[in-house]
Amino acid sequence: MSSTTIVLMWEARAADGRGDELLEWARARSAGLAREPHRRELLRAPQDRVLVMTWWRDAAYGDDLPELPEPDAALVTRPVHRWRFESVD
Repeated sequence: MSSTTIVLMWEARAADGRGDELLEWARARSAGLAREPHRRELLRAPQDRVLVMTWWRDAAYGDDLPELPEPDAALVTRPVHRWRFESVD
């Protein structure tokens, strides 16, 4: 498979009342990745959900790319959801 842009998505739901804390946790961890992505975006949604998307240029789908870790279990209501996408344009 040829090199393209790969987008990693990381989504978590904060424990009750800890949405701002989870957002700050994700902001700090995404800024401290082992390599700098081409682009990074943090988003929030109702129910204290936090989404981090990172874009990696010139990568293949199966490449070992830096990802955010799991936060402390007390900070979230469930395990983190992760998705990997490949650019098609």
